[in-house]
Amino acid sequence: MPQKLWEANSQTKSKSNLFKFEKYLAKKFNYTPKRNYKKLYNWTIENPKLFWTSVWEFSNIKGIKNDKFYFPKEIIKSKFLLKSKLNYAENLLSKNDNSKAVTFISENGYREEKSWKELNKNTLKLINFFKENNLKKKDRIAAYTANQIETVEGFLATSAIGAIWSSCSPDFGTQGVVERFSQIKPKLLIITDRYYYNGKEINVLERLPAILKKIKSIKSVLITNYPGKKNLKQKKIKGIKIFYFNKLKCKLKSKISFKKFDFDKELAILYSSGTTGKPKCICHRAGGVLLQHLKEHKLHCNVKPGDNIFYFTTCGWMMWNWLMTFLASKASIVLFDGFPMHKRNDLLFKIAEKEKISLFGISAKYIDQLKKLNVNIKKKFKLKSIKTICSTGSPLSSEGFDYVYKNIKKNVHLASIAGGTDLVSCFVLGNIYSPVYRGQIQNNGLGMNTDVFSEKGKSLINQKGELVCKSPFPSMPKLFWNDKNNEKYKNAYFKKFKNVWHHGDFAERKSNGGYVIYGRSDATLNPGGARLGTAEIYSVVDKFKEVKESIVIGQKWDNDVRIVLFVVLKKPKSLNEDLLLNLKKAIRLDASPRHVPKKIIEVSDIPRTKNGKIVEIAVRDTIEGNKIKNIQALINPNILNEFKNLDELKRP
Repeated sequence: MPQKLWEANSQTKSKSNLFKFEKYLAKKFNYTPKRNYKKLYNWTIENPKLFWTSVWEFSNIKGIKNDKFYFPKEIIKSKFLLKSKLNYAENLLSKNDNSKAVTFISENGYREEKSWKELNKNTLKLINFFKENNLKKKDRIAAYTANQIETVEGFLATSAIGAIWSSCSPDFGTQGVVERFSQIKPKLLIITDRYYYNGKEINVLERLPAILKKIKSIKSVLITNYPGKKNLKQKKIKGIKIFYFNKLKCKLKSKISFKKFDFDKELAILYSSGTTGKPKCICHRAGGVLLQHLKEHKLHCNVKPGDNIFYFTTCGWMMWNWLMTFLASKASIVLFDGFPMHKRNDLLFKIAEKEKISLFGISAKYIDQLKKLNVNIKKKFKLKSIKTICSTGSPLSSEGFDYVYKNIKKNVHLASIAGGTDLVSCFVLGNIYSPVYRGQIQNNGLGMNTDVFSEKGKSLINQKGELVCKSPFPSMPKLFWNDKNNEKYKNAYFKKFKNVWHHGDFAERKSNGGYVIYGRSDATLNPGGARLGTAEIYSVVDKFKEVKESIVIGQKWDNDVRIVLFVVLKKPKSLNEDLLLNLKKAIRLDASPRHVPKKIIEVSDIPRTKNGKIVEIAVRDTIEGNKIKNIQALINPNILNEFKNLDELKRP
């Protein structure tokens, strides 16, 4: 039996949104509330139309609901709540009073907050600016911005007028931005003049001429100053209208007039990481995203009006979009921009304590870093307000679970969650009814018919396989941009299993309903034909104090695949025979003899994406001499040179 680390008490369960939702179902349908997640989950899978309609009603979505669904045999063609109408921004601007709506905090401690009234007012100012510049429904508005309040207002105003939002964080270089935005042809670019990372100021405006030269569709540029700093000035650019966010003067109406759009109206374009080719432009629908997020926030995260929500993210990651929708639950959001360990390892927890954060969202990688540094958060901060800690970005190891409960907070709902840019939400996540077991994601999301398949498409329990979804869900992408006949879309998710969403995660579904994710399927190791997850090796290597970080790949060798482990050591050039033997011995005992690497090689750093994910495929391709198709997806691409033509990999 897995080790139980936490369970909500009966009072917490009875006061939860999940129980309120069960009582709501009892009034409407022949349903008996039992505070039993498995029972509720099964009902949502057996009654998808009733369930998603109920989420709309329970969440008080503003709009015109039409209880019609279209579920043909081909999942990709499914439609939810046909002919329903809503305005996404209207639902996020859920209040208009003087209470706090959004807070911004920079790594240097600069803080500003805006009330709901100010958020409404500034969104209206932007709506009028967009209209004055002839921006309309379905036009694309691109944002190359820091995680600041003006970015939130830009997103709200864009969705309010029915235009399509797309954002990249300023840590993307010029080429990375061009590769993404040039595909969608935006009319307006919102750009931050600069940003800061670990004390260093980076000028973003210097990149503007090169961007405009490559993206001819941009006719107007709106420059926002970094919070707490005066505007950097931009020279005139021929043929381009340049405006400054803090100098906008528009004739204000007293109230925003929200036009209702179709439930399936395009909301935002997000991008695949692009590590295996040109980034795919994934276009999401407003109604489906709103419905899915409200379900996850209210029913899975138990978020209530007045809660303060924090997620460590940039606006180039899907978790930024996830964070935005918390506004629809009348919760306040807290934005952080910069390096999460600037001048102190516990910086984010200092913020959590001061801002009375109730849901604290971080990455598994961040938890791993804290664990490596042996930071004891509990000694410094009480964190009374935190009810939920969410972790995502990569699999959270069993030791990561231990660290949270031992060093951060004992009585907290640790919700490891997993989904992706593809659905801008989760397949598997937490809930208040189920216990938290060591190393496991608690369960499927409500209404998400998730499973684990063998290579032959057989459902597996307590065995590793492919994470799939067997039924449609509302936040499936509407389309991929520039994708004739949905070819890229179908190839991305429906190529491996007929009419079943194949997500590309190597996973295991446990008999108790929990999930363990072992990494991306395309990064799994296949020595002797056995499929092994990279996460199993990382969880062992992470225990070694000598090892700062590691990355593992499968190298083609002698008509087979051999496992190669690269390590970054705390003391460079200290990989001796004892450490080699101890690493191999630990992997043999804690994982399996098959997991033991044939080679362990020291490197100075590991390639990662802008979101901090390590990229096994880029290392594997470098070793095998294959071209890295989108080097711009990496934050430190030059490190790949260290993996080229290694003598050790040419020897048995």
